[in-house]
Amino acid sequence: MALLELQNLKKYFATQKAVDDISLHVEQGQIFGLLGPNGAGKTTLIRMITGIFYPDEGSILFDGKKFDPIKDVGKIGYMPEERGLYKKMKIGEQAMYLAQLKGLSHSEAQSKIKKWFARFEMDSWWNKKVEDLSKGMGQKLQFVTTVLHEPKLIILDEPFSGLDPVNSNLIKDEIFNLSRNGATIIFSTHRMEQVEEICNHIALVNKGQKILDGTVKQVKQDYKENLYSIGLNRSLIEVSELAPFTLAGTREDSLIIKIKDGHTPNEVLRFVLDQGLSIHAFNEILPSLNDIFIKLVEGTPTARQFQPVQA
Repeated sequence: MALLELQNLKKYFATQKAVDDISLHVEQGQIFGLLGPNGAGKTTLIRMITGIFYPDEGSILFDGKKFDPIKDVGKIGYMPEERGLYKKMKIGEQAMYLAQLKGLSHSEAQSKIKKWFARFEMDSWWNKKVEDLSKGMGQKLQFVTTVLHEPKLIILDEPFSGLDPVNSNLIKDEIFNLSRNGATIIFSTHRMEQVEEICNHIALVNKGQKILDGTVKQVKQDYKENLYSIGLNRSLIEVSELAPFTLAGTREDSLIIKIKDGHTPNEVLRFVLDQGLSIHAFNEILPSLNDIFIKLVEGTPTARQFQPVQA
C-alpha cells in the first residue's frame, strides 16, 4: 500500500520549471532514496510533500487521501539539511518545545525525549545550549526531534552530515528500526554508497524531471554491462576471435572480461576450462549507483577502475 503518491507535480518559479511533471509512488515501510544533483528539484519536491510549497499542477495523496498540509503535517517528520534549531535554547527545552509543537503532551514528550536521549547517549546534554553543539551533535539532536512524535512519513535530508562513523551507524540502525516498525522514510543524499546500503527503492531527478525510478537491485541490473571478474591459476589466457568474450582489464588478481552479445557466462567458463585453466573465482560486476548517477546526469560513460591488459 502506498503511503505517499505524487501525481504529475509541477512547480514554477518565474520562467524556471523547478519540478516538471514528476510522479512517485512510495510504499508504506519503504526506505526511498530521492537522488539528484544540486538544483535538480529535490528540495522543491520535499517542500511540496511537507506542505511548505503548493504545487502549481498535479496532486499529492497521503495515506490514501488528498494531502491536507494542515491536518497531515503532524504525521510527517522532516529533518532538513540546514540546522533548524534555536541556538540560544537549552537542548532539553528545544526537544520539549518541538515535541509539543507536534502535538505531544508535556508528559508524553518528556518520556519520549528521555528514551531517545538515553539511546543516543545524550543524557548529559539536557542543559547545554544548542549553539555549543558540534555539527555532528546537532545532527543527532535534529534526528531525535524529527522522529519523537512517531510520524508515519520521515524525510531525512543528508542525515549523516558531520557524523563520525560510530554515530553514522547509530543513525543508520535507527532508520532500519523505524522502517521495520512501519514508518516510511524518504532519504535524500549525495552519498551513493549510503543509498546502496540503506535504500530499497530510488528515484533520480535532474533538471526538474524524473529520469530513473525503481528498486536498487533492478536499477543495477538494468544498467549492467556484461562485465565479469574471473580469477585464474595464471594471468595469461589466449583469447581468439572465437572467444565468447573480450578482455577489458585487470583488478587485483583477476581478469575483467566483457561477454559478447548473444553469449552466456556458461560459454565463458567452458572456453576457459577448455584451455586447461583452473578457475578459482567468477563474479558478475554490477555498476555502482554512483556510476549510474554520473552516466545519467552527465551523459558520460561509467568510470571503471580497471588496469589495462598488458600485451
